[in-house]
Amino acid sequence: MGESGAHKDWGDAALLRALKNGSMEAFNALYQRYWQLVYNAAFKRLNDGDAAKDITQDFFLQLWNRRSELHILHLPAYIHTAVRNRVLNTLEAQSRFLPVADLLIENTPAADQADSLARRNEWLKSYHLLVDALPPARQEIFRLHIQDGASTEEIARQLNISRKTVQNQLGKALARLRETLGFLTGLLG
Repeated sequence: MGESGAHKDWGDAALLRALKNGSMEAFNALYQRYWQLVYNAAFKRLNDGDAAKDITQDFFLQLWNRRSELHILHLPAYIHTAVRNRVLNTLEAQSRFLPVADLLIENTPAADQADSLARRNEWLKSYHLLVDALPPARQEIFRLHIQDGASTEEIARQLNISRKTVQNQLGKALARLRETLGFLTGLLG
């Protein structure tokens, strides 16, 4: 779908000035002109259509929300940098999702330690208490993803919420667990 309206023939600088003044037509023209570039740049790095769509949506949402404070001199360069940063943030968030079973295997003490089973049980008890203390919706998302192995897309469909919400809730749950797991992991070894 091509650009429409009076703004379609404007250059990027003119569209950005109009956007800064709150022009929805300028925003729509920029969106039509650049959404495919944003999406392709994200998809090329992630090879994940849903994540690329999320990044594209987030990019344009931020472009609109921050329109009065942005000082963009060259939009394609700005897009490249913004997408790269969002991709890095997405990859960082995904790398935080370490299943508990993997963590236990990595931190299982040697079998000859007399109290290894007691420490492992203490760790598991503390882990479950911590998960149980999460807000109910966050707890449900966490359990579906970490314990049941559901993807963020499956959870979003099942709970009728956006994938981005699922990712945000998982990130918050894991951040809370990470705060405590440093201490608890010390119990294992």
